[in-house]
Amino acid sequence: MAADDSTPSFLDLHALRSKRRKVKSLQANDLPQLTFDLAPAPSESSPLPPPRKIAAEPILYTVRQLIAELRQYVEGAYTGILNVEGEISNCRPAASGHIYFTLKDGDAQLPVVLFRRNAQLLGFKPKDGLAVEVRGRISVYETRGQLQLIAESLRPRGTGALQLAFEQLRDRLRREGLFDRPRKPLPPFPHCIGIVTSPNGAAIRDIIHVVRRRHARLNLLIYPAVMQGAQCASTVTAGIRWFNRNPDRVDLILLARGGGSFEDLAGFNDEALARTIVASALPVVSAIGHEIDHTIADYVADLRAPTPSAAAELVTAAQHRIEERVLSLERRVQRAGEFHVMRARQRLQRLSAEQVLARLRDSIGRREQRIDELRFRLDYANARLQRHNAARLAALEARLRRHDPTVRIGHISRRLEIAKARLSAQAVQLTAQRRIRLERAALRLSALSPLAVLNRGYAIVYLEDPQPETILRNSADARPSQTIRARLAKGSVRAVISETNEQ
Repeated sequence: MAADDSTPSFLDLHALRSKRRKVKSLQANDLPQLTFDLAPAPSESSPLPPPRKIAAEPILYTVRQLIAELRQYVEGAYTGILNVEGEISNCRPAASGHIYFTLKDGDAQLPVVLFRRNAQLLGFKPKDGLAVEVRGRISVYETRGQLQLIAESLRPRGTGALQLAFEQLRDRLRREGLFDRPRKPLPPFPHCIGIVTSPNGAAIRDIIHVVRRRHARLNLLIYPAVMQGAQCASTVTAGIRWFNRNPDRVDLILLARGGGSFEDLAGFNDEALARTIVASALPVVSAIGHEIDHTIADYVADLRAPTPSAAAELVTAAQHRIEERVLSLERRVQRAGEFHVMRARQRLQRLSAEQVLARLRDSIGRREQRIDELRFRLDYANARLQRHNAARLAALEARLRRHDPTVRIGHISRRLEIAKARLSAQAVQLTAQRRIRLERAALRLSALSPLAVLNRGYAIVYLEDPQPETILRNSADARPSQTIRARLAKGSVRAVISETNEQ
């Protein structure tokens, strides 16, 4: 909830205090020390109103009345500006521009509100865990009935966790010698620069603007990376490794990011990123933040630029100097040409008309002679070219005759006739072989046919009663008066059994 900063103070005791006193809070459990700068104590002529004594009959307050009286008393007792030191917790920026957070010191905490008009003047962004010194005045927020500090300004104080980690890593890498190693020189005339940055940031636009102005033929290859937050170090490291895996595409690597708070640049204080920069085979230029910002990447890079624009100027410095040299030489050539023209005009004025005409005729004659010589050379070259083309044409005609379609068609026709003859012979031979095989099979089939047996005088006897078409093999299966049918070689006969004999 927001506290109302427009509520007037009911007791103005600035003029009633004669001296200032400083109260130091007790230190317990090694907690940070809180320092309060209090307003001067009241003079004898205007003493602080004593606490209200409870009468025999207690006064009946409404909640609003009681909170209002407590607010008057607190604001009257602490009318001056206080400096309170602690750690920010539960920081909540509001859409209105106000910032609400809790100032903690061990187990003690104090709600703080920073209104928009003062928040806009801050040079940093308040965040949880940041140790700050708050300058403001004590008040009571009536809506919630809580004591709060209305801040007028904030100032970072002491060494935070990120700063401490940065300093420890910096000292450790310095002891390892990573900061003092020999730096790789930058190529004086790079053809392509690999840039690890956000493709939507202001840094890449500044680099493109400088490169277009100083070295328009320089190519830029951008590796998109996250330049702030938890993924910053990993994506920047991946970009450096990708360029090192493709060294033929770029000549150097540029890490570029605009300015920001210490927390925004924390991704460039990563140990793995620092060691990747040191291990890079390509030169690495660090252009992180503004000139006052320093990161671990700046210390281990082969070159540190104060800004991305300055980095673009550094990598194009040699080309820019060459262009300035060329422009200077161009101006000198122009001045020399003007001088020679002036001297020629002076010599021309000293010459007579006859000499000028004679020199003109000689000059024209030499040029006509040169034209004739060039014409002879042209005719000779043209004749030689025609002979060469005629020889090539004859060779092509010979090759074309060798590949005449009629010759090839005749050859193919002869091959086709031969193939037809061979096919006919093969068909006749195959038909004869199949006919012989068919005749042999017919002979074998005839030898095995039952009709051949019948031709030798045998017959097949069938019983028609009681089961028709039953072959009779044993005389015991027949009885007299039964009808039988005998199949002969040609036709069949029907008879009646008159007698059976089992022998």
